[in-house]
Amino acid sequence: MDNDLIRKNNEAAAAYSADRRGFLKHGLLFSAALGFWMPGLARADEQPVEARNLHITNIHTNESFKGEYWNDGEYLPDAFGEIKTVLRDYRTNQKFPIDPRLMDILFVLQHRLQNFEPFNVFSGYRSPATNAMLRETTNGVARGSLHMQGQAIDINLPGTRLTSLHKAGIRLKSGGVGFYPASDFVHIDTGRVRNW
Repeated sequence: MDNDLIRKNNEAAAAYSADRRGFLKHGLLFSAALGFWMPGLARADEQPVEARNLHITNIHTNESFKGEYWNDGEYLPDAFGEIKTVLRDYRTNQKFPIDPRLMDILFVLQHRLQNFEPFNVFSGYRSPATNAMLRETTNGVARGSLHMQGQAIDINLPGTRLTSLHKAGIRLKSGGVGFYPASDFVHIDTGRVRNW
């Protein structure tokens, strides 16, 4: 499944690179309808990015991923192996493939906010057992949470106000964005565009 996600997103990246102006002409809605979201769609005159780097830290395990996850039009499987470990369900130690689009969203958010501190990750992948337990003990946990599909992440960004991170996520129109100030995180996912 890891390789399928990476292959699918690499094919989308190749199509995007082959017809960048066509993608720009049709905009984010067209690419979102295909199930893909590519950063850097804002301006046709921008220089293409040859590499994408991220730094994320799991607040529960203190494990980090720092480095390149995409280079020259390709998502890097070794990087996603590390990302999958950092974003695993720390309660059950289960790992699950992470949607590469999540990393793209974080990459773009950092550049839009001009803050390159590591993201603090509160939750990445969540096993069905953990999700069920959290539904019973806390509020705001969806029965069909995208965390269980490797398509959601709960984060904050030191040095950026939570409200600013939330607003920046909404402006991207790249999936779901939730605001949880009492828990000190913003939820980001690659599902349909919505916010709360």
